[in-house]
Amino acid sequence: MAKSKGAGYRCAECGYDVAKWVGRCPECHAWGSFAEAAGTKPQLARISASAPSTAAKPIGSVDLATAKARPTGVDELDRVLGGGIVAGAVVLLAGEPGVGKSTLLLEVGHRWALGAGGAAGPALYVTGEESAGQVRLRAERTGNVHDNLYLAAESDIGALAAHVDAVQPGLLIVDSVQTIGSAEVDGTPGGVTQVRAVTAALVALAKERGLPVLLVGHVTKEGAVAGPRVLEHLVDVVLHFEGDRHSMLRLVRGVKNRFGPADEVGCFELREDGIAGVADPSGLFLNRREAAVSGTAVTVIVEGKRPLLGEVQALVAGSSLAAPRRAVSGLDSSRVAMVLAVLERRGRIRLSNADIYAATVGGMRVTEPAGDLAAALAVASAARDIALPGDLVVLGEVGLAGEVRRVPDVSRRLAEAARLGFHRAFIPPDSGRPPAGVSAQVVPDISTALRLLESADADQLPAASR
Repeated sequence: MAKSKGAGYRCAECGYDVAKWVGRCPECHAWGSFAEAAGTKPQLARISASAPSTAAKPIGSVDLATAKARPTGVDELDRVLGGGIVAGAVVLLAGEPGVGKSTLLLEVGHRWALGAGGAAGPALYVTGEESAGQVRLRAERTGNVHDNLYLAAESDIGALAAHVDAVQPGLLIVDSVQTIGSAEVDGTPGGVTQVRAVTAALVALAKERGLPVLLVGHVTKEGAVAGPRVLEHLVDVVLHFEGDRHSMLRLVRGVKNRFGPADEVGCFELREDGIAGVADPSGLFLNRREAAVSGTAVTVIVEGKRPLLGEVQALVAGSSLAAPRRAVSGLDSSRVAMVLAVLERRGRIRLSNADIYAATVGGMRVTEPAGDLAAALAVASAARDIALPGDLVVLGEVGLAGEVRRVPDVSRRLAEAARLGFHRAFIPPDSGRPPAGVSAQVVPDISTALRLLESADADQLPAASR
């Protein structure tokens, strides 16, 4: 009889299995993370048929009530979730420490307790990171105290299940999944094995009872969800909670959603008395000035289905260093480096002897190519000390040959710009007809854009439509 082979080695960071020990994980690239996995490799067995839990039926006769979203009462979160939370869904909300995850979910629990969306049953908030008294203090400060919002401080999955049996909640919030452990599984809470087992148990509980579950997750220093990669596969929805701790603006970005769009964004403002949704966030990313200033350009990006106006700022200063400084904030540094190279080669603007600083306003992140032309004109405007008109928006992707490429949803972007008082635009070729109230100038390449910048006079640029 052949001996059964050992399970090999498993990465403590991501759970990746290999037959022999290696120094670096092929999956997450962590060094020295492999340890010998206990147990034996199971042998393949013949599958025997068993009675199904439910009979198969035509897809057209499947009941849609189980997939109907129920509003949480927090409009911006419902936007990202696709209308609300579905019964039995497991939602993972990940973000950096102190960004406001607990404050947001405490607000969700309070809205649920108030009966948002016809909520059936109370809300149960289980905290494994703080004491019940600490959470109560936050609830008092943010006005989220209600008799139908139950609170328990537990770090064991068995005790958590007992609280669910006792309270019979309509919504379960777990803060956080990395602090909950199981006595039946090896390892410490937060480890790969424990996180996988706890998440699987919570998913099974949610599906069995039709109980929506909101999980708080930690992130690594790179910004990825901490724990095994399988964690994101087990849950139904993955949301990233983003924001600079020095700014009041917070963004909830959908990464995975089995019940709705996976690219939607919700905007929030973190205040002393709690967190509030921002239905019209475009004004947060703009600096309104009486007079135009060189080194600034306004663009329109699309987050999910929402067009947002953002301001790109640049500063060009002479440098005596052999390698001048390049500092970027809120923009993709690789795209900015490409834009600078195109400006120097195709636009004949000398930048190799200057320090360049580029940033966005209000904590906005501009990563889509539609912001390339705005970044290019902001740098060129700063280098030549020529200000763009205050009612001008700039759209377009810049190619290495200096061409300006078409971007999607130009009409929708310009309509949002017109709503906020911008009536002129630089757009790529083949962008369609602009909406009423916007006068658009087609910019086929970076050279044309720079010529228009040099003649940035109200009489030279296209006049606003009346």
